[in-house]
Amino acid sequence: MKVAAIQMVSCTRLDDNLRAARALLEQAASAGAELAVLPEYFCVMGHKDTDKLALREAPGEGRIQHFLASAARELQMWIVGGTLPLVATTPDRVRNTTLVFNPAGDCVARYDKIHLFYFDNGREQFHEGRVIEAGNTPVQFELPSRDGHCWRVGLSVCYDLRFPELYRAHASAGADLLLVPSAFTHTTGQAHWELLLRARAVENLAYVLAPAQGGVHENGRHTWGHSMLVDPWGTVLAQQDQLAGVVWGVVDPQRLRDLRLQLPALSHRVL
Repeated sequence: MKVAAIQMVSCTRLDDNLRAARALLEQAASAGAELAVLPEYFCVMGHKDTDKLALREAPGEGRIQHFLASAARELQMWIVGGTLPLVATTPDRVRNTTLVFNPAGDCVARYDKIHLFYFDNGREQFHEGRVIEAGNTPVQFELPSRDGHCWRVGLSVCYDLRFPELYRAHASAGADLLLVPSAFTHTTGQAHWELLLRARAVENLAYVLAPAQGGVHENGRHTWGHSMLVDPWGTVLAQQDQLAGVVWGVVDPQRLRDLRLQLPALSHRVL
């Protein structure tokens, strides 16, 4: 199955971000991708965290969700909408939510980011918990590909990548493809991004597809980029360092089966 990780450098304007996302999704569809995944915050990288409040949508309503559903239907492709802000249980918070749309334009899965990023090195400070309300439930969905394999796909977002328990829960539920839409900072990404992605792939003998924000944004934030596809052996099959673009690759069910047969580590777990 051909897959695409969409890398963006999202700005503060929703309309511009949706236009950019549509153009990149069209590139993915033209190349034959069955699945395209947008990065975290594809719809907005605001000047401040509270900018997300103005864009929050109710489930099933709003411009961003309409955009994703229409794109999936018109391009006949599975689209995972990076993340977008949905209403939370309190008016001063949003959920940082991944929505999955099938080629009919139906929303078939929702995942709310569980782990909220905090980082303060004296020069940069990030505190997602000030505006985002955490989710608490791992989510997988099934994606029947044209080659006859039904992929079980585990959802995660950015900072979740540092918590292997989530990915082990996905593997225990049968996941063989893990998605990680992200907006890693340049500082943390340079140190840990590839290391963590390859570790999650190897630990769970699964493919990992990780689209990212990659560049310098209007708000001054510098994201690491390096969107990539990693195979179950930990090999990086494709990646792009910075700027907007599409990272292509193929996830091969036969290679997945071969590697899991050669090294059946998932069945050797004791704890």
